[in-house]
Amino acid sequence: MEFNKDSIIVVTGAAGFIGSFLTGFLNEIGFKNLILVDEFNSVNKAPNLEDKDFLFKIDRELFFTWISEMDLDVKFVIHLGARTDTTEFDYSIHQHLNVDYSIKIWEYCVSKNIPLIYASSAATYGNGELGYVDDHDIVESLQPLNPYGISKNEFDKWALKQNSAPPFWTGLKFFNVYGPNEYHKGRMASVIFHAYNQIKEHGFVKLFRSHHPDFKDGEQLRDFIYVKDVIKIIYWLMSCASLFEKPIVKNGLYNVGTGKARSFKDLVTATFSALQLTPSIIYIDMPEDIREKYQYFTQADNNKILKAGYLDETYSLEEGVTDYVQNYLVRKL
Repeated sequence: MEFNKDSIIVVTGAAGFIGSFLTGFLNEIGFKNLILVDEFNSVNKAPNLEDKDFLFKIDRELFFTWISEMDLDVKFVIHLGARTDTTEFDYSIHQHLNVDYSIKIWEYCVSKNIPLIYASSAATYGNGELGYVDDHDIVESLQPLNPYGISKNEFDKWALKQNSAPPFWTGLKFFNVYGPNEYHKGRMASVIFHAYNQIKEHGFVKLFRSHHPDFKDGEQLRDFIYVKDVIKIIYWLMSCASLFEKPIVKNGLYNVGTGKARSFKDLVTATFSALQLTPSIIYIDMPEDIREKYQYFTQADNNKILKAGYLDETYSLEEGVTDYVQNYLVRKL
């Protein structure tokens, strides 16, 4: 596949957290021929695309009609658009945006022979009864804890069953991503974002008590990955896709995490440290609407992507939090 900085790339979810950060990164390295797809009527998301270069900005519900009428040589699709709210329990919303829409993206890529990278999620692993290994053999048996995770797993299952596929495709199981451009996400923004705001306003941070006998308060563990590492992995896969006639990465699902679980207490402590303050943490009860659907532990098994050839070190929790707080949150808010 001929793939260079003049190539046309479609990015869905482009006004969101990871999508907008990816758009900025692509601009910085010379890619300006971008088609950005999202729901653009959110005022809160508007700052994410300020000063970004692109060819077209298309509403997600108009995209398929629009692209069918255009004579464009799209070289790559990065599908990050989704309903990511884990507290949204109306499954029909997830079905439409995370399953049906993703199927249409896949079918478009198949029809045009376009490589595809799409966002899956570590939420597909549920409580981790089967581990956190990106093994295709366990996908049918996974039991996600909420409609969001279910929808992501449903599309993964569908993709793995297809006889017709894009020439190169990967579904990326994002673990807990944090970093710049999540300012619009409200309740679903990272704990770092909320911790920073609580510290500035109150001088302390509230964390959920544990409602699980195996975990102390604040010791719930997650695999936190900085968005800059996520973008590096996406771009590395794009580079691999340009060699799909001699593939070095197999099509399929890949974990995107650090491979190191850290506690929420560690996360908040790092946030205080980035502000050169002494930690002050208050523990509160977890809301009942998420208490039974809460993941107490996640940790990516990275062996698959490492064996595929991705060898770059990820930011440590302390490094990532410090960069985010000092170079983005302090300057922006």
